[in-house]
Parts: sequence; structure tokens; C-alpha cells
Amino acid sequence: MSAVSAAAVRAASRSSRLVGSTQSSRARLVRPALTIASRSQRRQYASHEPQQLSTRSTVVQLLSNIGSKREVQQYLSHFTSVSSQQFAVIKVGGAILTEHLQTLSSALAFLNHVGLYPIVVHGAGPQLNKILEDSGVEPQFEEGIRITDPKTLGIARALFLEENLRLVEELERLGIRARPINSGVFTADYLDKDKWNLVGKITSVDKKPIEAAIQAGCLPILTSMAESSSGQILNVNADVAAGELARAIQPLKIVYLSEKGGLFNGDTKEKISAINLDEEYDDLMSQWWVRHGTRLKIKEMKDLLMDLPRTSSVAIIHPADLQKELFTDSGAGTLIRRGNKLKEVLIREREGLDARAVVDRYVTDLQGKPFKAYYDEPMEALAIVMPPAEGTQLAHLATLTITRQGWLTNVADNIFASIRKDFPKLMWTVKEDDENLTWFFDKADGSFSKDGEVLFWYGLETTNEVQELMVEFNKHGREMFGGINLESKLQKAARAAANLASSAARSAGLSQARAYSTSTRTPRRPQVTQPSTQSRRTYATTTNPNPPLGSKNSSNDKPSRVAIIGARGYTGKALIDLINRHPNLDLRHVSSRELAGQKLQGYNKRDITYENLSVEEVRQKAENGDVDCWVMALPNGVCKPFVDAIDQTGKDQVVIDLSADYRFDSGWTYGLPELVDRSAIARAKRISNPGCYATAAQLGIAPLLEHLGGQPTVFGVSGYSGAGTKPSPKNDVSNLTDNLIPYSLTDHIHEREITAQLGTPIAFIPHVAVWFQGIHHTINIPLAKEMSSRDIRNVYQDRYAGEKLLKVIGEAPLVKQISGRHGVEMGGFAVHSSGKRVVVCATIDNLLKGAATQCLQNMNLALGYGEYEGIPLD
Repeated sequence: MSAVSAAAVRAASRSSRLVGSTQSSRARLVRPALTIASRSQRRQYASHEPQQLSTRSTVVQLLSNIGSKREVQQYLSHFTSVSSQQFAVIKVGGAILTEHLQTLSSALAFLNHVGLYPIVVHGAGPQLNKILEDSGVEPQFEEGIRITDPKTLGIARALFLEENLRLVEELERLGIRARPINSGVFTADYLDKDKWNLVGKITSVDKKPIEAAIQAGCLPILTSMAESSSGQILNVNADVAAGELARAIQPLKIVYLSEKGGLFNGDTKEKISAINLDEEYDDLMSQWWVRHGTRLKIKEMKDLLMDLPRTSSVAIIHPADLQKELFTDSGAGTLIRRGNKLKEVLIREREGLDARAVVDRYVTDLQGKPFKAYYDEPMEALAIVMPPAEGTQLAHLATLTITRQGWLTNVADNIFASIRKDFPKLMWTVKEDDENLTWFFDKADGSFSKDGEVLFWYGLETTNEVQELMVEFNKHGREMFGGINLESKLQKAARAAANLASSAARSAGLSQARAYSTSTRTPRRPQVTQPSTQSRRTYATTTNPNPPLGSKNSSNDKPSRVAIIGARGYTGKALIDLINRHPNLDLRHVSSRELAGQKLQGYNKRDITYENLSVEEVRQKAENGDVDCWVMALPNGVCKPFVDAIDQTGKDQVVIDLSADYRFDSGWTYGLPELVDRSAIARAKRISNPGCYATAAQLGIAPLLEHLGGQPTVFGVSGYSGAGTKPSPKNDVSNLTDNLIPYSLTDHIHEREITAQLGTPIAFIPHVAVWFQGIHHTINIPLAKEMSSRDIRNVYQDRYAGEKLLKVIGEAPLVKQISGRHGVEMGGFAVHSSGKRVVVCATIDNLLKGAATQCLQNMNLALGYGEYEGIPLD
């Protein structure tokens, strides 16, 4: 049985003949041992094909370092199967040109040295925004499209020419000939002159300048400017220009270079490796995290691919990983393609199915033997699964046959995904020398290796199930699994099916079809092996129950407008500083009665003046959709009228309350990401931010909840910033000097909050001290059983493994080490001599992780950004 790992159709390129490279001053590329000839030697190289082939061979050898030689040769052959201009269209954003120019140029040089000629289309949006802002002109957008007046167009035109020349010169420096193409390709009409002014809608694409550049041995480097039929220059979005160019060129690959390197699953925080639109589009678009820019991007990709051959695909990738994306099965970015929609046929004692002739022959051969067949419309791949025998739950994948084209187009993964939906428990065997053995390891939960054979399985839930499977395989070989005789009942049918599939494939003109059936041998030295950890493509809708934490990946790359109500306090100022750092948050309104009319200090993205927004003004702004996220930074008991006003509009806006007003409201989501389901926060529109004391106390107790032997007691001491800005004895430095002030010694609201969230009674005793910011908790926890300090520390380390803002240390943490930092530290773990009581210490900055930082975590999750975006991580 055989298949290939999750490859997508890999972009095609030019014919195998190489055009000469250049330059006598030898410039070294990113990867070692590869030198590039100079421009002065170009003509000489053009007449020496063997030397060019040697260069190509060297690059292929280097590419083999990122994947198997088989993968590299396979994709390279695929790329060179079409004309040069049909290899790939690569869209380069302005941020890539600014931050990753050398990486981009080196990647393009690699492609050129194996004879590939990608067509590059670039934008310069971020650079244009900066120039305009430096000139005192605020960029104007309508429905996400830049309004382009003559002055803006003039600046954009000059900027695009400059950026185009920078990329061309960098390529030439590496010995790669490149041709700037700044006009003559895109013809456009006005998109809507009254609305967007000098913005164009492309009506036609002239390929001749591109073809001429490639015929001359140059990489074509295009700007996204267009001209009207009367010669007026018009601004066109670079993504749109790349899409229209792809429709005209019909390339195998469309590549969008991105700093993030792909799209990300909002539940697992993992990069989405592959999206097969035919199989996944509807399900994907129903996901809660597919919204804003991500939703638009996926829809645009689908519309584009529907206009292209099924062999075309879109890749979203960081330039540093371009070679890995193009030349390996696993890829590196997000691959989007139409896929082959699988036609599933259930055959049980039936004949005459109206598929292909091979299906009828299967029915004839397997009559009376229930099985399920999976195949795609062109019969590039076919799988046969024998359902579980009576009294068992384990199905058997008897045959998988797939052509080379099926390997390249990801059909094998699609089929296996369909099988997995239908059969939760499956086994199969593969010969040890199968060239695609790692693919099967990737699909399995476990394996059992014997002389010449590997038994794979998934879905077995207990050790006993695995042991029984291996024992049966070891004892009986071909006679196993509830009395089923593989030789008489499965193997004959499987081999017959495989033979029939092969002959049918040959008759249908499917060359290089490979068919394998399962078999067993008498075991000698069994060996249990673990599934391979080799990287592979994963699907957008796959859910990981234990997602990696701390991802900076996001499903939204569009700015979100933020308003802060009550920003005079310390927390409001800390939050403003964090928003100022955030790449995608745009602070629009800051409301404070005392500071109304004054200019906001410490925010650099735009000039903002404090307002004193009334409840009605907040309602109107919510009604108009002026704000995406409202932050209530008001004292307890004050924010309800504002929240009610926003609720009345029924608009889809996020509200985060920093007070205690809604921490006990079941209609609000409690925003402590380290202890609350992050997906719940991400779906929430009303989020109550936990208290500072409560955050550190819950984190300090939670790992030991199942070991509690009594009520925990929290002795907490805060700096005086926790008492707010309104003068009181608790924030009077002279009163606090040489002093420690206890307050609210019972029934403090944080005591009720911690108790409610942990689900167990706790005692909380707060104090205030003379330092400005930072909290120290000394937490006494009775234990239900004897435990050692080391045992307890291990419990905490296991519970918080991977959390970016939690640090478990050995000694008791100190306030001065946490002040000004964005996380929580916990340690001490001193166990009483009885072994039945432990003291845990926890520290937190009450203004940051205790308030503003945690608020930003919740904002990021709810707005679709990476959870830690904009948060400095130590």
C-alpha cells in the first residue's frame, strides 16, 4: 500500500533549458557553497550549457537539504513542465520590501538558478502611509480601499518606482538579471471616481512585456500601477493586480509573501498548512475565527482559483520559507487550492454502480464482502476499507492506490481525512522499505515493526487494545482481528482490488499508477516505534485539544478601532502605552471627565484629545459602528449605563470591563486566558477583566485544586497604585512610609471573585504598602495528602508549561522583580514538616498583568489577533 505525503500541486516553471547567469564579482547567496556568476560572464555562460546545468545541479543539491531529493526533483520537474511565464506569480507586500529585501532577493535568486522565472508584483502600502503621515496627511480609506487624489498618486508613483528599483538592484547585486516593468501591463477603468478618485479596476492585462523580459533572461518585476485607455495613471491594490495577472497568465502557483507566513487557526493557534476549498470551504467559513481580513482573503483566493485550472494553487508564505514551500511535501506556509472533491461510494453486496468500469469490477470481485470505496472523479486515487468485523471496532485499510498526479495534488490526504471521519479506529500494514513510509507514520497514532513489515493504527484508546492488536499480529500473522482471515477474506479481495485498479488506471491512460495491498509475514524481532514527527500539512478545520500557547499568530490583519472610557487612572495609561505598541490597534477615543480638552500624551499613532463622552454619545458612536472594541476603565458601579447604551444598538462590538461590575454576570465571559477556555474568550463580545489580586491568587491556587485538604488563605500586599488616583490614606505615601496597612480583612470583593471562579472557598486578607506598583501573595494551602516540595513544583510546572506570561521558579518571587513586567511569577513551595500544608508565593504587577496586559490579551483574542501581540515578552 502506498501514498505520498501531503503535497499540493507544486507550481510549474519554464522548460529545462537554463538561461545564463551573470557577474564576475562572485556574490554568495544565503545558503553556503553556492556562488553566482557575474554579469560580465553572462554571454560566456549562455554558450556553455554544461556549466549552467552544473549550477542547476548545485542548487538542486542545496535544496535537497530542506527536503528529500525525490521531493525536490519531483516538484522541479513539475515546475518545468509549462512555459516559463506560467511558473508563478509572486505578490510582494511593501513590508516585505522594507524588512526582508535581502531574504526575498536570495529566494528569487535560488528560483532563477534552477531555471525558474517567477513574475513579481509588488506594492508599497506601509511606506506610502508613512510618507503621507510624515507630511501631515492622514491616509483615507473607504471600504478598505485607499482614496487616491492626484497628490497621493504622485507620491505613490514616485515611491513605487523607487521600491521597484531597490528590488531590481538587489537582484542584480546577486547576479540575477531583472527587468523593471512599471507600465504597459495593466489597463484599467476608474473603479468609482466619485468615491475613490484615481483608483483603477483592471480591465485587461498585456503579457507581452513580461514574455519579452523572460525571453531575455530577466525576472520581470512589476508595480501595481495601471493606465486608463487615455493614459491616466491609476492606483491598483497589489493583491488585486496579482490576481488579475494570474487570471491572464494561468500559472501553476500564486504566492502571497507575508510577514506572518500564513493563515492561523483561531482555536489551536497553529499555522494552517493546507486549505482544500472543495472539501473545507463551507466548514472553514463557518468557524468563529474566520472573520475580518481573514474571511475576505479566503473568499478572494477561492474566487481567483475558480478562474484558474485545477492544478493552480495559492501559497501564503514568508520569503525565508519560499524554497521549502515550493520544493517539499510538507510545505511551510498556508497552501490554498481547490482540491479534488472526493466522491464517496458505499458498496455492500451491490452491483452496477455508475462510476467507472473499475467500480463494477470491484463489485464483481468483492461480491458478498462488505467494504467501502473512496476515490476522486478522475480516479487518481482509490482506497478500499474493510469495516470492523462483528464484535470488533477496528476497520482495516486494505488497499490504497494513487497515481503520481494524485501525489502532487494532495488527493491522498483528502481520502485519508474522509476515511478518518467514517472509521474512528483503523489499522493497516506497510512494507518497511516503502518510500513513503513517513507519510503513514504521520497518519498513525502508533506502529509495530516486524521483519519487513510495519503495522500502523489510530484510534485505539487503551493500552489493552494496543497490546491485543500487537499480540494478534505477532501470533497469527494473516489470521487476526476477531477471527478474520486476512489471506482468505481480506488479502485476496485487496490484491484483486489493487490489480483491478491498476489495470483500470492503465486503460484510462493514468501513467505511473502504483498499487499496493497489505500483507503480513511471520514475525521475528518485533519492535514498537513511535509516530514520525516529520512536519506535514494540517487542515484548517483540524482541532488540537492541546494547542501550543503563546502564539503570536493571528487570524486578523486589519486595524481595530478602540475607545477607552475612563482613561485617567493608572490602568488606563498603562493600556494606552500597550495599544501604542500594538501593530493593529487604533485608539480613536479616550474619555475622561477631569482631562477633557487636554491632549493625550504618550500615544504616537495619531493626535488624540481627551473627551468627556456622555452615555448618549457612546450609544451614537456604537450605532454608527465607529468603534470595534470598548474598554470600560471606570470605578466599580459606574460603567453599567455605558454598557447598556452599547447593548441597545445590537451592534457586533467587543466590550471589556476592567471593573468588578460584571465579574459575577453569567452573560459575560471571565477573561483569565490561562485558566479559562481561550476559544470562549475569542468568541465573546462581553468580557469581564479579572481583578489584579484575584488573577495572581487564582493562578497561585489552581494547580492544587484537586489536592486541597482545606480552605486556602491568601495574604496579599499591593503597592499603593492599586488604591487608585483618588487621594486616600491607602495611597498617601507619608502615611504608608514605614507602615503596612490592612484593609477589608473579610468579605473583600476579590475574596468572592476568587471563590466563585475556583469553585472552592478561600480566605483573602489584603494590605497596601509603600511601593508604587506590584503585588505579593503568600498563599497557605492545606493538602489532602502528603506531598513534597518537589512534587508540588512539578505540578505547577506541568500546569503552566508553555504559558508565556507565567514563570515558575524555585525561591519565593520578589515584588521588585515583577514591577513593570507583564507576567506572574510563583515559587516558594515550602511544605510543612507534616507534608500536609504548602505555602506558595506569587507576584504580579497590578497595573499590567493584573489589569492592562490582561485586558490586551482579551482584546487580542476577541478581535482575532495573536494573544500576545503588542505585549513585550521577557
